[in-house]
Amino acid sequence: MVVKTSRYFEKEFKRLPQGLKDSAKKKIELLLDNVSHPSLRVKKVIGYHEVPSIMEMSINMAFRITFQVFPDFIYLRHVRTHEIFRHP
Repeated sequence: MVVKTSRYFEKEFKRLPQGLKDSAKKKIELLLDNVSHPSLRVKKVIGYHEVPSIMEMSINMAFRITFQVFPDFIYLRHVRTHEIFRHP
């Protein structure tokens, strides 16, 4: 599976501290291997009706990544704290 990123994700990712970037990269690799891995805590973002659904996964207890799973790729939308749910 291939990863594509939004310009928002790229901008937000660049602002993260290096340790958090490293953790995010590991979680993204895990996502590519197994979307339903328990440590990712993947769930659907409620209140948005896009197709495919907007999903969220945890990097740690404070930071989340929102994404969508398409047939050929995973699209990473945002990486932020819980404020992410204002604009997933």
